[in-house]
Amino acid sequence: MTSNTAAAMILAAGRGERMRPLTDTTPKPLLQVHGKPLTQWHLDALKRGGFDRVVVNTAWLGKQIVQVLYGQNGSWPTGNVHGQLSNSEQLQPRPGITFSHEGVDFGGALETAGGIVRALPQLCAADDDVFWVLAGDIFAPHFEFSQDAVARFRASGKLAHIWLVPNPDHNLKGDFGLSQEGLALNSAETRHTYSTIGLYRRALFAPPFCTIVAGNPLGTKAALAPLLRAAMDQHQVSAELYLGPWTDVGTPERLQWLNQTPFPAQHTAP
Repeated sequence: MTSNTAAAMILAAGRGERMRPLTDTTPKPLLQVHGKPLTQWHLDALKRGGFDRVVVNTAWLGKQIVQVLYGQNGSWPTGNVHGQLSNSEQLQPRPGITFSHEGVDFGGALETAGGIVRALPQLCAADDDVFWVLAGDIFAPHFEFSQDAVARFRASGKLAHIWLVPNPDHNLKGDFGLSQEGLALNSAETRHTYSTIGLYRRALFAPPFCTIVAGNPLGTKAALAPLLRAAMDQHQVSAELYLGPWTDVGTPERLQWLNQTPFPAQHTAP
């Protein structure tokens, strides 16, 4: 992998409880917005930015995700396939996309940090430790995954750079603050919502922030927020505010709202 190209991980393993009954038969990242699966919007945006090496984690109804992204000819693993890149390559009519099958390997999703650590061998080459992460169930059609953003992040030496958005009605208290110097803050009078889009270094998922062995061979579940907060306390997380259209497609009502709103939506969903 060349030094100016980062991999990306799309988080697609969750059950989508709040989206039931839609997610009883369709994984949430495959729900359609304006005629295209949510995950496809991300893949297209990453490709526009020159990022074509993508890892997608799966659990709930993961077979459908493979079939949609690889086509109906994509085969489904019957055992633990972690690290078996030749197996993944056999599935690929689309170069660059591989999977981390948490459901096959462990019977369910490993939460965000657990899933990232599981995928680290696929995300990070020996000469590079920077990668994108984003949730498969958000809609941000105009977000630019840029090589310049990666270059700035590499030069910063920070462990993470996250994009925040104005607080939607379902998260009015926000998640993190933003300092004038561009640092993400645990505590602040004004807080913004974490968009789920970020750039990360492998070191955030190693001691002292994370004690799970790279590759997560035991399938340990772990959330991302505690790692981010610990790194913020050491001034190791930068951030910026993204003002483009963004929606956490977390309920059937929000999905319906998106599909009834002319594209591109320029205001926040209810």
